[in-house]
Amino acid sequence: MNRAQLTENMPELLAITGNADTKIDMLTADSRAKCRNGLFFCIRGGKVDAHEFAPQAVANGCTALVVERKLDIDVPQVVVTDVRAAMTRIASAFNGHPEKRMKLIGITGTKGKTTTTYLLKSVLEAAGMRCGIIGTTGCIAGTTKLPSKLTTPDPIEMFSILRIMADAGVQVVCMEVSAHALYLRKLVCVVFEAAAYTNLSQDHLDFFGTMENYFEAKRLLFSGRMVKNAAVNVDEETARRVCEGLTCPLLTYGISGEADLFARDIEITESGVSFTLNLRNLHRERIHLVLTGMFNVYNALAAASCALILGVSLDDIRKGLESVVSVPGRVEMLATDTPYRMILDYSHSPDALENILHTVREFCHGRLILVFGCGGDRDKGKRPMMGEIAGRLADYSILTSDNPRFEDPMDILAAIEKGIKPTGAKYEVIENRREAIRQAMEMAVGGDIVVLAGKGHETYQDIAGVKHPFDEKVIVGEILEEMKLEMGD
Repeated sequence: MNRAQLTENMPELLAITGNADTKIDMLTADSRAKCRNGLFFCIRGGKVDAHEFAPQAVANGCTALVVERKLDIDVPQVVVTDVRAAMTRIASAFNGHPEKRMKLIGITGTKGKTTTTYLLKSVLEAAGMRCGIIGTTGCIAGTTKLPSKLTTPDPIEMFSILRIMADAGVQVVCMEVSAHALYLRKLVCVVFEAAAYTNLSQDHLDFFGTMENYFEAKRLLFSGRMVKNAAVNVDEETARRVCEGLTCPLLTYGISGEADLFARDIEITESGVSFTLNLRNLHRERIHLVLTGMFNVYNALAAASCALILGVSLDDIRKGLESVVSVPGRVEMLATDTPYRMILDYSHSPDALENILHTVREFCHGRLILVFGCGGDRDKGKRPMMGEIAGRLADYSILTSDNPRFEDPMDILAAIEKGIKPTGAKYEVIENRREAIRQAMEMAVGGDIVVLAGKGHETYQDIAGVKHPFDEKVIVGEILEEMKLEMGD
């Protein structure tokens, strides 16, 4: 494909220098990548301006550049107003605009995105559609797992994945849409058949600075022409602002508020949650979810709303919702065969931690033992908040390391302690996460529930830039074997 074809009808385009017919065989934003006939995107970041690395990219095989200012380098250059937006459009064109060959459903919000996409995929498959997922736990085309690094992958990776999905016959893609992706223009050329807004709570303030900035990034999905149909949780306090100025059809959902689709007669147990799905008081369907917790009622409503927009029947919605047994790292009951129960959950924000602890408290007959920490190089303000929540809702907390990244783990734990100490709750600090998990398992007895919070589906610990293998399902199994051997001695 040549450069002229890739930049056709691109609103960010200012000028093209050099040979417009330059052959392009690869796209990259990494100046270190070895390539042949590559097109390098000079992205200006918060700390680094990739324009400075253009000579390195050329030396490594790039034969053209996308820039925001003309560089003194003797290769063809595409001058644009916004390299990030241009990269999205060019990545789409390079892969043959795969997003136009399928229907895309977007889910945005602080919590619930992953579970909602899994529920929605199951519902659409119950209706006979071939579906894919793009999100936090990776990408799935039907039953095939595809590699991915981010909740919403960078455009070069994302459109390559979408092309694979389209070529495999995927009809609908259920996609988690992060605030970062919207802010960084990763989706500027994508039009979603439907999109759902789940909720907003504190997270990612290390990047956005304020909750208002974070909210405005989320609202970008609905404020332009990116969505054909919207589904909004009306119980969320920011819902009204999301709905302001909407020019597309709107389907509302909720529990306590006035909504088009709502849940009634909710029953929550350890083994799941049941409720009556009610569509405008005209149609009702009793749902029995294997997933538990009030937040999963909302996730089911979000999935059902998007499915209804696509014309799926309530019967297929019921079948699809009820067939989901688990979602990786989301209120996941571990098979430990012990008198106590262990739950793995990705809750790494204050609201998410509070939700999982409230949910577990409803069916916990003994002590609720919590093992958790906070990630390094991320929103520091939430650390004492999560400490306070742990002190208030858990019977015993073990503060431990999460993904410290480039921070000192003990500094992170000290910040969490500032929140838990004033509650007077029982807790201890064990920086080594494996030892912390073992301590929780050794002290647990029949009726207790141990919640491992923060890591969820992740299979590593990020320490000083190195991702060390750390799959909590595996760790728990290893500890159980160690304890059996010790008892045998």
